[in-house]
Amino acid sequence: MNLSMAEAGMLGVLDVSVSEEALTVELSDGRTLSVPIGGYPRLAYVREEERASWTIIDGGQGTHWQELDEDVSLTGLLAGLASREGQLSLQRWLDRRSEDREFLAAP
Repeated sequence: MNLSMAEAGMLGVLDVSVSEEALTVELSDGRTLSVPIGGYPRLAYVREEERASWTIIDGGQGTHWQELDEDVSLTGLLAGLASREGQLSLQRWLDRRSEDREFLAAP
């Protein structure tokens, strides 16, 4: 699918939900787009409350999870693109999260 930024600009993200199975986005034209969560590993590895802590960015052209340092663009979703994060990058991120939790849990 070839989708220009101008064409995507006519659409916008209205709402987002993330379950253990899918990332679901409600669009301004009434459509709902749902993609497997496996394509977005940072969303797949976090708690429900972290998945729910998102904001709309770029005038509806994407979503951002501040705590996860994760952005998902509407253009990418419409084109069927998953996260481009590599395994090494993901593992480093998971390791940092684990270290942070150990530090926070220490008395």
